[in-house]
Amino acid sequence: MFEPYLKSFFVRPMDPTLIKLIKLDILTNLATEASIGIILREFHTYVASSDREFVAATIQAIGRCASTISECTDTCMNGLVSLMSNRDEAVVAESVVVIKKLLQMAPAKHKDIIVHMAKLVEKITVAMARASILWLIGEYCERVPKIAPDVLRKMAKTFITETDIVKLQVLNLATKLYLTNPKQTHLLCQYVFNLAKYDQNYDIRDRARLLRQLALPNEKSGALAKHAKKIFLASKPAPVLESKFKDQDQFQLGTLSHFINAKSSGYQELPDWPEVAPDPSVRTVEAPMPWTDDQPKAKKPTKKKQSFYSESGESTGDDSSSSESDSDEESSDESGSEDEEESKSEKSVEAAESSAAEVSSSSEEETSASEESASETDSEEEEKPKKPVKKPGKAAVAAVAKQQLLLLDFDDVPAASSAPALLPGNALAPSLLTGAVVNEKTSPLQVTVSSAVFVPTQTRELLNRISGSGLSIDYRFTRTQNIYSGKMVTVELTLTNSSDQDIKNICIEQKKLSPGMDMQVFPSIECLNVNQSQTVSVGMDYADTTQPATFDVSTADRRYPVTLHAPVGEQLQPIIITENDFVSQQAKLKGMNEIIGSVEISSDHANESSIKQRVYSVANVQQSPCTNLAVYRFASRTLSAGALVLISISVDDNGKASITVNCEKMVIGSMLLKEVKSALKST
Repeated sequence: MFEPYLKSFFVRPMDPTLIKLIKLDILTNLATEASIGIILREFHTYVASSDREFVAATIQAIGRCASTISECTDTCMNGLVSLMSNRDEAVVAESVVVIKKLLQMAPAKHKDIIVHMAKLVEKITVAMARASILWLIGEYCERVPKIAPDVLRKMAKTFITETDIVKLQVLNLATKLYLTNPKQTHLLCQYVFNLAKYDQNYDIRDRARLLRQLALPNEKSGALAKHAKKIFLASKPAPVLESKFKDQDQFQLGTLSHFINAKSSGYQELPDWPEVAPDPSVRTVEAPMPWTDDQPKAKKPTKKKQSFYSESGESTGDDSSSSESDSDEESSDESGSEDEEESKSEKSVEAAESSAAEVSSSSEEETSASEESASETDSEEEEKPKKPVKKPGKAAVAAVAKQQLLLLDFDDVPAASSAPALLPGNALAPSLLTGAVVNEKTSPLQVTVSSAVFVPTQTRELLNRISGSGLSIDYRFTRTQNIYSGKMVTVELTLTNSSDQDIKNICIEQKKLSPGMDMQVFPSIECLNVNQSQTVSVGMDYADTTQPATFDVSTADRRYPVTLHAPVGEQLQPIIITENDFVSQQAKLKGMNEIIGSVEISSDHANESSIKQRVYSVANVQQSPCTNLAVYRFASRTLSAGALVLISISVDDNGKASITVNCEKMVIGSMLLKEVKSALKST
């Protein structure tokens, strides 16, 4: 329900911390495959905030998105790993804690991250982060058999100066390493236990006494020592990342209990709805009578305002004489000379007022008119003339209003149908303007759109002839420019009548598309004869998402619901860019915008022609020049939003290929990496 209004929940700098945290929780709950790219980019900018509590909550929100949306898990993991290089220790510590929880879900896929975190033990000083790293190394010590003993050796040197929570994890690490690698870690384990035996904290002394009896059994050890491996190395369930506001709905909104998420003293629940409606007369309140003043107010003398601009060129004396004008009744009794002076002064006043009316608003005109009528009915009093103030014109007011609007362009409007495009030089926090398609004339990056290098002939089944009562539909992607819109993917449909009678009035109805998607259908087919086939084309704008398009193929007799999937490689448009532009744009798309993977390639397919052919078969890209012969680069952009997509494949002598995909659309980049890996791995 709230997904179309996603921008309304973006955090503003002037929001208090509590509002920031609530908005952050709302954005995390609204995250879907279609909107996760925009939300993660927004989170990436929040990490640079000066509010430590808000930054920690943002990193936790990234972890929640990674655990709930599997398509962006690798992207979030890469982004969290990049945050470990941040200068702020609080950011690094929170990233380590969240990565620890995510690694428990799939530790086999992220061995390199565990190795990278082990190298940061000496640099990180936050106790909770150091304890999390030690727990990870101890839990998966069998996956890093060469690094784990060395980490224990370094921690044994600084054991005395460590905090209590780190000491406890060092003891756990020593115990697990002794159970899995006793030959190499026996002496280290005994040394750590001896240090903990005389520690000042009794919790550490008790833990060391317990672990010594289990890990280093002797004659007095009990039966539990035989099952030490099952106790310490048992598989543990992955933690569930939940929101801190999960149980706050049990308290009344706006109360102290709702704020602290705990029942405070004096808190009272709202009463239940009454079974019998109360008497409505108790709600009847006598309307107050309007107050009126019968006595007329004393009129105060006011000076008639004059504009700074005046068409007449009277001197200061003329201006002062104009303020001494009488009312209409009194002016009729004056002498002839006074009438002439008053008429002159009135003319100058009228000229000044007409000039002021041109530059003032309608409300100011009404105010000046009321003041003029009041001044004409007042008695004659001499007042000192005041220096007139220049009023701003309409053009100046409009310019100021426009400037204020540009300073805060955060309108609460529904989210745009198309995702934001990549603007070079602003990769970390791209613009969220709607319809921001890369334009070759206005963009600093000069690109040339190329035609498809390879057009796949493989067809996929959209409607089976058994399910379609004799009507079968196959489709394929032609990789040609769509005649309806440049944002659409051209899909060729082949309709075949395998039944024993003609099929009439074939058309597409009841399109069920996700927000932002669009579809251009083919004209209705009046009749498809028996054993006849007909080819038509449709245009699909997938809005740079992995969501399928669902619609009904209707005939004169019935309807058949179908689903049209488009691989992310078919939603691309090949472009030609120079090597320098490729390198510069790739440097801007780092962090969460960079997805890295590796795959083993057989020696028969490790050559250039085979790699290019396999990449072309899954993605509509164009090869970019590269001076390094062992690196293959491909460039393209998404059809809908024009976001840049860069692919780099580096092959070593052993046939291992390292694949790097840089794209502002993180879900697109993650899915594209999987497709390229699958194509290169296939034999």
